[in-house]
Amino acid sequence: MHETPRADRTPPGFVGGTLDRVDHVRTNPALLAEAFADSSARRLVLDGLDPVEADGHLLLEPINRQALLADHVLLGVDPEQRPIFVRLAGDLGGNLGPTPRSRGIAGLIPAEEVALYGTARSLVHWHARHRFCAVCGAATQPVKAGWSRRCDACAAEHFPRTDPVVIMLAQHHGRVLLGRQHGWPQGRYSALAGFVEPGETIEEAVARETFEEAGVRVRAVRYVMSQPWPFPSSLMIACLAEAEDDALRLDPTEIEAAFWCDADGVRAALAGDPDAPFLAPPPMAVAWHLLDHWLGEVVTADASA
Repeated sequence: MHETPRADRTPPGFVGGTLDRVDHVRTNPALLAEAFADSSARRLVLDGLDPVEADGHLLLEPINRQALLADHVLLGVDPEQRPIFVRLAGDLGGNLGPTPRSRGIAGLIPAEEVALYGTARSLVHWHARHRFCAVCGAATQPVKAGWSRRCDACAAEHFPRTDPVVIMLAQHHGRVLLGRQHGWPQGRYSALAGFVEPGETIEEAVARETFEEAGVRVRAVRYVMSQPWPFPSSLMIACLAEAEDDALRLDPTEIEAAFWCDADGVRAALAGDPDAPFLAPPPMAVAWHLLDHWLGEVVTADASA
């Protein structure tokens, strides 16, 4: 079941990109050089891995004619037909994790620009972490407009990775299971989540993670929506599932606390009610939208009962 977004809701952060990724240009050196030399081409400015915002938009600058194509990734062509590039980082040092600036950009610029930043951040981060071949250890170089790297020695080709993560709400008799991790802000609860492991389906990962973290068996797993999460490069796959019972057996190394919350509590939390039973995740997170989607299903079910 795919979600039909509500008209009054903005999408999760990093969703809604409008670039044409022009794969035919990436793989054609002549077309790529032409795009880089185009007078309308723009370069997305980053501060390390952080976004740079000016007047409510990402900062895009003309490309210096002395710049080298090999140092840039072609992100795509925007609706105005401008090629958009980002420059690779020479040395990021320890600046590889998310910062308040990178997480907070969703509230400052349009959604399609948040998506553009997310793509650029993931790619620049990946290049910085994959300068050497995983096969033989020799140096690698960017190829295909920055969408892969090739080993100088053994010719192995490496591609940007995306790590699938399931994020899920188990529901039981009109309530959903919420948990909190150690170190989260006081009162913050969210959906459970975990990485999909090799050899697993999405449904199997939802069932395994829910049981490992909370001791709850689930069935009837349903996909709802997804969200790119560029810290560093995950794909959040949001699902609902039916719990067989509501007994909790928490893994204390993963979950600090968990509880079952009814629709009234979820509604209050999403509305920012200070008397809500928990502090909701921010609206840029897919967990907020998954809770909102579940509320919509509850309202629909109540109306048809």
